Amino acid sequence: MTNTYKSNILKTLSILYIEDEENIRNNITSTLKLLVNNVFSVSSYDEAIIIIKNENINIIISDINLPGKSGLDFCKHIRENDTKIPIVLLTAYLDTNYLLDATKLKLVDYLIKPISFDALHIVLIKCVDELILQNMFKIKFMNNNEFDINNKILIDIHNKEIKLTLSELNLLEYLIKNSSRIISHEELKQNIRKDIEDTSDSALKNLLNKLRKKIGKESINNISGIGFRLFFKH
Repeated sequence: MTNTYKSNILKTLSILYIEDEENIRNNITSTLKLLVNNVFSVSSYDEAIIIIKNENINIIISDINLPGKSGLDFCKHIRENDTKIPIVLLTAYLDTNYLLDATKLKLVDYLIKPISFDALHIVLIKCVDELILQNMFKIKFMNNNEFDINNKILIDIHNKEIKLTLSELNLLEYLIKNSSRIISHEELKQNIRKDIEDTSDSALKNLLNKLRKKIGKESINNISGIGFRLFFKH
């Protein structure tokens, strides 16, 4: 799985970012929004607890030093109920005592501020790797059906598998892989050429309609005269 594909997966995820210093929080939040569609940015332990209770969070990034209860306190609280969600801790300086305590929390990484765009991107890709490794990554569509990217199966809201033909599966994976952009009609026809003999406009339309019935019509947007784009539910 390429980093481009992982970056597209990253776009679909939700991140909780905790930082009490406003300028740093605003700067890193802006950077995160270039990489991820859904960022919940808060300044304290208490605010973070509210987000965790009410939102579907995939990755946690937290500064260690927060007012009141620390970032470590928050991560310890998370680990009491969730041993798998990827966590990244940030700090302005390397403190051996903090580091020793943090290693018990099964972190994805521990970064020293200031943090570059590249460093942040790399650590988020590592988080995606962790989600995939633990079989935690599912894409939710507009009709609430989910695609399990590891097992390549589509699951309905009752956790029952929805059968996909090979051509439907290949089309869906291609749309996911390129979800950050609009895909032209011609490009899609080239992609399905190996799956079906008829690659006419009507055959493509028929295949898209069959897939739409399974993931929701509104999940595949047809931009008239340009192409198609896949949308997820966040």
